[in-house]
Amino acid sequence: MAKQPRAWQRMLSGRRLDLLDPTPVDIEIEDIAHGLAFVARWNGQTRGDFAYSVAEHSLLVEALFGRICPTATATERLTALLHDAPEYVIGDMISPVKAAVGPGYSELDKRLEAAVHIRFGLPATTPAKLKKLIKKADRISAWMEAIQIAGFTEEEANKFFGIPDRELIQGMQIRLRPPMEVRRDFTARHATLLEQTG
Repeated sequence: MAKQPRAWQRMLSGRRLDLLDPTPVDIEIEDIAHGLAFVARWNGQTRGDFAYSVAEHSLLVEALFGRICPTATATERLTALLHDAPEYVIGDMISPVKAAVGPGYSELDKRLEAAVHIRFGLPATTPAKLKKLIKKADRISAWMEAIQIAGFTEEEANKFFGIPDRELIQGMQIRLRPPMEVRRDFTARHATLLEQTG
């Protein structure tokens, strides 16, 4: 009988997260914040002295979402902050790689997202309308990142991510910071939003 491959990862918190069958009790915000602060967007192909992390991206998406939906609840904003949370264990794959990997990546992402959401009192599946609004903020963030740090021309960014409403991004600038600083800010923002949901 063939030995089953190990499908769990030991987290810094000491939790063992089963990637094929994740449970909310094995999800800790410290693990998420730490992992996301060290996962580079754009496969690390960005300008600057630090990688642009998924944690920094998540903070930007949540801020953009707040501008798109100024009356959003803390629960909705928390959902926006955690929109890429599964990447703390599965990494950030650029779209061409996701397409090559196939539906398995998407299924893994969905299972992890459901466990993360349940852990923090959110619906297991994000409602379609909210998901669409978060995706809008995500695409605007990608447009900003593409132009400011990933070497795209504005014309290229417009083609791939759409043309953003300039008022929504007024005064916003991509920040490249040490991972520990980003981890701290992500954890703090999560704590603030979680407290407001109660």
